[in-house]
Amino acid sequence: MKSLKKTTLALAIAGLPLAGYADLKPLDDTHMGNITGQAGVTIELETRITMDEFRYTDEGSLSVRDIVIGGANRTDLFAEFDDPAIRPFLFGESSELIDNIKIDIDVLDDGDAQINVFPLVAAPIDFGIRTGSWTLEGHTDSTLIADNLSIDGVFTELKINIDTETDVLNLQTLFAIDDMDMDMPFLALGIRDLKLTGANYDPDNPLITQLGAKVDLDVFNGSNAAGDSSLAIDINTFEADMQIGQVLVGGTSIGSIALDNLSVQNTALRVYGH
Repeated sequence: MKSLKKTTLALAIAGLPLAGYADLKPLDDTHMGNITGQAGVTIELETRITMDEFRYTDEGSLSVRDIVIGGANRTDLFAEFDDPAIRPFLFGESSELIDNIKIDIDVLDDGDAQINVFPLVAAPIDFGIRTGSWTLEGHTDSTLIADNLSIDGVFTELKINIDTETDVLNLQTLFAIDDMDMDMPFLALGIRDLKLTGANYDPDNPLITQLGAKVDLDVFNGSNAAGDSSLAIDINTFEADMQIGQVLVGGTSIGSIALDNLSVQNTALRVYGH
């Protein structure tokens, strides 16, 4: 990546002998006051994450195995965009890596932090998530609650703002799921071909600007019903369309489900220990 070359250059400069800086003088307050409005930091990122197991333990445990987070590695995401002349410009190249990511980080004059994640080039950022078994484990018994989770999708933006006046983290994002499959053996239930898009998205006349479902939420230190400190998550907006191609019960399809203009608003969650 080009940014790595810049980093190497910076490290080389940092390693020069201190004698070369002998004539440098510290800036006084007047000069320091003139150094304002700088551009902040930009990070270009590509990555793939694998994990054999994630385990949460209370008295018993929840184990999630064989976790993979990377790129979708597909050339047919959202196949309704079927014009071969424009499709490469809409979705770019997909691989096993989450890539095409640019992260801009700025600290504003009032101390607020802004973190904006956008595509490096004009194409959505594709992702793929895979897991194996999700198991509840006690001292003597265990239950397989989920298995074979697979999610392929894209997101076009992620904005995070931390407000120093209110101590609230606001998160806004636009994302879409092209395909999600999952089994829940303890319920004899399976989901196939779940698709999540924006509330105004029309697959018969697809527009890339309407593809993403809209999410706007606040995260902060709030009080629960007893007045004690808790992790507070307020969902200001969640707007999406959802289709499930097949719902399996006992391995047999019982039909499909469609939700049009699903809207979740003014929803408050408080998370705390007990």
